[in-house]
Amino acid sequence: MNEYTSPVPMPALDAIAPEPYRGIYGMPMFPMIPTADLEESKDFWLRGLGFIDLFSIPGRITHLRRWAFQDVLLVPGEVTPGSALAISFSCVLSQIDEVAARCEELRPGCTSDPEEKPWNSVELTVETPERVRIVLTAARPIDPDSAQADELRAVGIDVPRG
Repeated sequence: MNEYTSPVPMPALDAIAPEPYRGIYGMPMFPMIPTADLEESKDFWLRGLGFIDLFSIPGRITHLRRWAFQDVLLVPGEVTPGSALAISFSCVLSQIDEVAARCEELRPGCTSDPEEKPWNSVELTVETPERVRIVLTAARPIDPDSAQADELRAVGIDVPRG
């Protein structure tokens, strides 16, 4: 991976998610999320959302990651009920149902039904133990000669022609 490479695969029904990225880099953006129970939160993010534990300092911080540039820091702190915070992470279509099932197994009722969005994605919203809304966004393939592609071009979204 170089500084100009995106880990997000091109939209396709058979797109394959990249492996979690374990390299070290200067993070361009990351949320710090307070949690009342660092171990419970870490377990949910790992087993439910599919993150890896890049490193942890017990009782102080857990640095989680999925793909390159999808970093989250969990820290001990007070959880505020009804947080408006939502964080979106890219994924591929085949991960939506899998993540929903894992998260529901860990915390029944924590997911929404996947939703098709007009900007050509399918989105799954998950509420974590810290009450943060995680939105997994999977781009759908698009026929570059379709009316939908023309509508997206009309609002400034580049859809390359086949």
